[in-house]
Amino acid sequence: MGKNIVIVESPAKAKTIKKYLGKDFDVLASYGHVRDLVPREGAVDTEHGFAMKYEVLDKNGKHVEAIAKSAARADALYLATDPDREGEAISWHVYELLKQRNVLDDKPVHRVVFHEITQRAITDAIAHPRHLSMELINAQQARRALDYLVGFNLSPLLWKKVRGGLSAGRVQSPALRLIVEREEEIERFQVQEYWTVAAEALKDGQTVSAKLVEYRGERLTQFSIGDSDAARAVETELRRMADGHLQVLSVVRKQRKRHPSPPFITSTLQQEASRKLGFTTLRTMRIAQQLYEGVAIGGEAVGLITYMRTDSVNLAQEALEDIRSLIAQRYGAHNLPPEPRQFKTRTKNAQEAHEAIRPTTVSFHPDTVRAQLSDDQYRLYELIWKRTVACQMISATLNTVTVDLGAGEGNRFRASGSTLADPGFIAVYQEGVDDSPEDSDERTLPVLVEGESIALNDIRPEQHFTEPPPRYTEATLVKALEEFGIGRPSTYASIISTLLQREYAVLDKRRFTPTDIGRIVNRFLTQHFSRYVDYEFTARLEDELDAVSRGEKNWVPLMDEFWQPFRQQVEEKSQVSRDEVVQARELGIDPKSGRPVSVRMGRYGAFAQIGTREDEEKPRFAGLRPEQRMDTITLEEALALFQLPRNLGETSEGEPVSTNIGRFGPYIRFGKSYVSLKEDDPYTVTLERALELIAIHKEIAANKIIQSFADSSIQVLRGRFGPYVTDGARNARIPKDREPESLTQPECEALLAAAPPKKVRRRAVGGKKKKAS
Repeated sequence: MGKNIVIVESPAKAKTIKKYLGKDFDVLASYGHVRDLVPREGAVDTEHGFAMKYEVLDKNGKHVEAIAKSAARADALYLATDPDREGEAISWHVYELLKQRNVLDDKPVHRVVFHEITQRAITDAIAHPRHLSMELINAQQARRALDYLVGFNLSPLLWKKVRGGLSAGRVQSPALRLIVEREEEIERFQVQEYWTVAAEALKDGQTVSAKLVEYRGERLTQFSIGDSDAARAVETELRRMADGHLQVLSVVRKQRKRHPSPPFITSTLQQEASRKLGFTTLRTMRIAQQLYEGVAIGGEAVGLITYMRTDSVNLAQEALEDIRSLIAQRYGAHNLPPEPRQFKTRTKNAQEAHEAIRPTTVSFHPDTVRAQLSDDQYRLYELIWKRTVACQMISATLNTVTVDLGAGEGNRFRASGSTLADPGFIAVYQEGVDDSPEDSDERTLPVLVEGESIALNDIRPEQHFTEPPPRYTEATLVKALEEFGIGRPSTYASIISTLLQREYAVLDKRRFTPTDIGRIVNRFLTQHFSRYVDYEFTARLEDELDAVSRGEKNWVPLMDEFWQPFRQQVEEKSQVSRDEVVQARELGIDPKSGRPVSVRMGRYGAFAQIGTREDEEKPRFAGLRPEQRMDTITLEEALALFQLPRNLGETSEGEPVSTNIGRFGPYIRFGKSYVSLKEDDPYTVTLERALELIAIHKEIAANKIIQSFADSSIQVLRGRFGPYVTDGARNARIPKDREPESLTQPECEALLAAAPPKKVRRRAVGGKKKKAS
């Protein structure tokens, strides 16, 4: 009797599931996607119903062969890839490849879905299989075809109009637009000064801090006190009218509830891991995948969390019972609400997995499994465990108090504070916040009684300036993508990764700043392909793809509706000139040569240029410094770039010393030798400093030579990976049982004769067309 074959995506998951299913099942891994569109034009046939041409991925060819051999001997095939569109598509691709190889015959083929890797979930899934969902498969095919058509048509335009290696994507481009528009908003921002006035009073040895909210009978707004003169005048009058005391005008006490956050979905997990753990979205998803697939505990692999690509906040009834039981035992029955909390999924068209991200077994407390987890795994698992438990606990109760203090007729200060009456869920977990305001009511106040008078300590005017909106962090960018409906939770990590890899944006202090190339690409797309980077259009297209996944819409008419106007626009915009796209800026005239100075984008980045191509004399070029930008650099700053190479003087041996910037960065040249500048600026470094660096360089070089031989180019050197022999043409390793200092010239010659010649680096010419992405 043959075995049943189960196909999953990863070998870690295969190992875990095999233990649960026993000897009648073989579990094989596809290692992710098994095939993709052929990486060339025509992979999506737009003239014949958007037929798609697939090929097996080179890296997974051997895995496909192994699956085919096993399937040929099997009694039944179970496709158990992930429970989302991607997983459905992988199962379908495996099925199609096996059909092409004629190994299925009339064998039963089952699609099984589970959202956690536990014995109960796996055996239940095997017992209740279903058929492949063509709706989900078509939705994924439509996404892949759209991404291909956008990438394969827009990316080559960017290569021609801007520079090679760039890409434009259906969801990546609107995400870039978000980052650039936020930066432009910051640049347009006009700083405005304003002042507040605070009072400090004393009651029973405790300081009461209060803010002026009413002056001369009028309620203050943010800009009521606009400069220091006005603030000082207010201070003087308030001091006079208070006469050393503040009157308690009113005391208002209230109770308020703070409710727990829902359990994690993909986007909120990414946001919270960024805020609290400092994880990137990619790191979060990689670690979550490990926790889902299984960690060795008690001698066997255990899946610790449910599937991590989900936009549902639902919790299974069985999980709710376990969580409530744990809360009662661990935190006391008084922390348990009468009924389980039910959360409503806010994400439009939420589908993917049908549960939130939660521990598979809440009894696995983070501390009990800590020894089996890496530090990253423990921290993320603890975050998920605490959030899940807290979401089913009672709300926190806070006692709040607001006190109004008078300083003469019509002048009112306000102090507010709160105390935690009952922590409820806060005893376990509290959600982080982005860009939180400075003001907080999380402070306690002494007991104050209406009508009493308290001693005034000080009145203090405070200067403030309005601040621009903050740049996006990974957490706030994910939140914005979700709010705009751009992409889906499972794509956020790859969107962010692509923006950084293409150098469209950089992370500075964990916040996104667009680069010059990012701005140029965004400007080109927003000016010439505005519809396709429009937030509403992108979100609407996502909605339509979701309708395909639900079987409410046919994917081919949807593709046609997108493709026809897009193709026409690509043809029209191919006529746009490169100069118009890169938008070179004329900065002025070089006073020395009388030639125009401009700044523009080149193959290796932004650069300044003196002269034009039409001039008799060749133009001069200088790369912009890392902190400089095309749209803000001035004529003076650009001209300063042409100071290089700078002649600094000479070494004591009479070698000329100069600084410059080369292909690999800034450097000092002395004679025919070079020293890299790691920390010093080539525009400002002094001769004294340069000579210091040269001396260090010479000392290192001298210590590098272990042996050299007269009348020979052979040397024994210290290298990065240990001592070696070289004659310039070949490098040879030294046997471990020989001391480098004792090698003779004949021994070195023998070692070099047996060594392969150095590889010659050749610059690539032509080559295959680069795959669009």
